[in-house]
Amino acid sequence: MIKAQNIRKSFGDLEVLKGVELSVEKGEIVSIVGPSGAGKTTLLQIIGTLDKPNEGNVVINGVNVSKLSADRLSVFRNKHIGFIFQFHQLLPEFTALENVIIPALIGKTDIRKATARAKELLDFLQLSDRMEHKPSELSGGEKQRVAVARALINNPSLILADEPSGSLDSQNKVELHKLLFELRDKFSLTEVIVTHDVELANLCDRTIEMKDGKIKL
Repeated sequence: MIKAQNIRKSFGDLEVLKGVELSVEKGEIVSIVGPSGAGKTTLLQIIGTLDKPNEGNVVINGVNVSKLSADRLSVFRNKHIGFIFQFHQLLPEFTALENVIIPALIGKTDIRKATARAKELLDFLQLSDRMEHKPSELSGGEKQRVAVARALINNPSLILADEPSGSLDSQNKVELHKLLFELRDKFSLTEVIVTHDVELANLCDRTIEMKDGKIKL
């Protein structure tokens, strides 16, 4: 599903990733843990095609995304990868429903089809009565579930999550952790999760530890 080969990334003189090798099988839920500054988020962004490595290749579903043009990369990302961020990244001026629909419209899905799919996902996530609410009117747990629906709108095969429960209280953390595994089973997803949450990491199929820009063996 994912093969990251000899990934190196520097910002100026600072080498953040030092020849990282990573393989994730289809259907796996893998957590990436390690201290702040270990390179976890940088690696996730490179896997998610949000950033490019200085050296190395990322292959997703047999496609070497490191070799794609910017336009083709954007299309690939929109179609195949869903993102869940720590602080939701919802657009404040739009309703929950509109926030979920946006990636589908970017992918040129018909608005009626996109709306129907978004409503279906929000209903599945127990947000059917919150669709017309803006982010400021939602709780932290509700905002994160809207973000989950947005990640799923284009039927991706891969979900990348960066500290997905980092801004949630204890109860909402438990519910989100459970949801991540339900999503894998319902939608046949592969998931890579960067987290400091030991409880979440321990639930995953496999945990990868990073330190100083490398994966600890």
